[in-house]
Amino acid sequence: MAQIPEAEITAADDVAMKRHGRTGAGVLNSSDWNRGLFDALIESHSAFGPKTVIYEDPDNSLTFDRFLIGAFVLGRKLAALTEKGETVGVMLPAVVGAAPTVFSLFAFQRVAAMLNFTSGVANLESACKSAQIKTIITARQFIEKANLEELVAELKKTHRIVYLEDIRQSVGLLDKLRGAFDAKTAHKTHRPYQANPDDLAILLFTSGTEGQPKGVALTHANLLSNCAQFSYVVQFLPDDKLFNCLPVFHSFGMMAGLIAPAVLGLRCFLYPSPLHYHAIPEMVKKSGASILAGTDTFVSGWGRSAKGDEFGDLRYIVLGAEKVKEPTRALWRKKFGTELYEGYGVTETSPVLAANPPGRNRIGSAGLLMPGVEWRIDPVPGLEDGGRLFVRGPNVMAGYLTVDKPGIVQPLQDGWHDTGDIVSVDEEDYVTIRGRAKRFAKIGGEMVSLAAVEALAHELWPENTHCVANLPDPRKGEHLILVTDHSEAHLDELREFAREHGASELMIPKSIVHVEALPVLGSGKIDFTGVKHIAEDADPIS
Repeated sequence: MAQIPEAEITAADDVAMKRHGRTGAGVLNSSDWNRGLFDALIESHSAFGPKTVIYEDPDNSLTFDRFLIGAFVLGRKLAALTEKGETVGVMLPAVVGAAPTVFSLFAFQRVAAMLNFTSGVANLESACKSAQIKTIITARQFIEKANLEELVAELKKTHRIVYLEDIRQSVGLLDKLRGAFDAKTAHKTHRPYQANPDDLAILLFTSGTEGQPKGVALTHANLLSNCAQFSYVVQFLPDDKLFNCLPVFHSFGMMAGLIAPAVLGLRCFLYPSPLHYHAIPEMVKKSGASILAGTDTFVSGWGRSAKGDEFGDLRYIVLGAEKVKEPTRALWRKKFGTELYEGYGVTETSPVLAANPPGRNRIGSAGLLMPGVEWRIDPVPGLEDGGRLFVRGPNVMAGYLTVDKPGIVQPLQDGWHDTGDIVSVDEEDYVTIRGRAKRFAKIGGEMVSLAAVEALAHELWPENTHCVANLPDPRKGEHLILVTDHSEAHLDELREFAREHGASELMIPKSIVHVEALPVLGSGKIDFTGVKHIAEDADPIS
């Protein structure tokens, strides 16, 4: 077990203050976790200046002044439709309008539940039931562009759908004047709707890569402390700008695209879809971004699509959600002369748990554990290198919400969260992820990492995507099936490659299933459940 002193976290305050020319106590010292996210926005409005542009997208820009005024105006409209403490669904892409929408809910003590519109009606209805969501905020323009009319039609049967366009049309002169007055006096007055730091702020839902999604309840203090933690480790520069096209229903995109800019004054360019592989490289160039957030799947695609030096102005490319593959690193080194930095986050830790800082990149690791995070590694039978990681700290969630106990936050035992990841941690607190506990197969009494088998396949066929599923076996306990989009992949070739590289015979899949494309979630992760269904359908033993 190891713990970094809380005193180190307050050093994040010095970094934050240097970014806008202030010294001493400020927005991110540990005492300031005892407040709400809307208070943090008010502080940023004052510290960075009301005319400072904080969010941009291809069509709009948003200053701190317009942000704060918009949040007050929209918040009062939504407060008239909902109750204090109510959980309100938000179904929006990564665009400028998402930020004031979410913070408008914070302003009047509502909880924002970020809904994954790519997960299908069944998962959305499950999420709404577990969180007791009655009202969902969205935008007609988004629904039309994303072809989600049928989805919304189903949700309308049991939920109230509120369109932002309708609210804007209802805003009159008095609403605008009151919003402007609220924004001008916000930092001077005591607000009766001020949030308790331990109140719930955001609900996210686990990706469902391994089963039914669960609601993750994050408090204001969780999110503010995580901002302090990673700003201390990464140490942003005054002129940094982040490019985020990850969906805001995913924890990585939520923090990078919504919370961190408002709290840290980190300018952010938002783009609505990571799947626009040909458009994003040029958009990154035009945005003037210095930091790019993504996943291995997306960054690999953007890199292949780039024609020239579109990524030449980037100083920090940080990847999360899935392990960074060596072919992706090699592509970026060769094509752009730059390194990729791996981070590690889980939804339940708000989400950043570790990151490789600029200038201290340790290839193969997921980086330094965040300051203030207490951790332990529990042994796993059959595994000698690493164990199951448990964490607790100020950024660790309040608990889960599930369909069988709607509206009830089920707290963690003694504050410890089981990440479900098999890791090792060195003497400098760099963490190396060996794989998910659920992504190990027990074959002939030995534990085999599915991620290690996938890495072997990636090394042999680097231009393709591969995923391994473990299925029951009457003789060995379990066996492996490799699902790949490489139409020429043959088992004999993989077996020979494994032998040449000293890999265990247990790592050789029983068979290979060829697909046109592997199923992918909206977050960019491989859909492991979908892959397993493909493997089951193709496996005669199943």
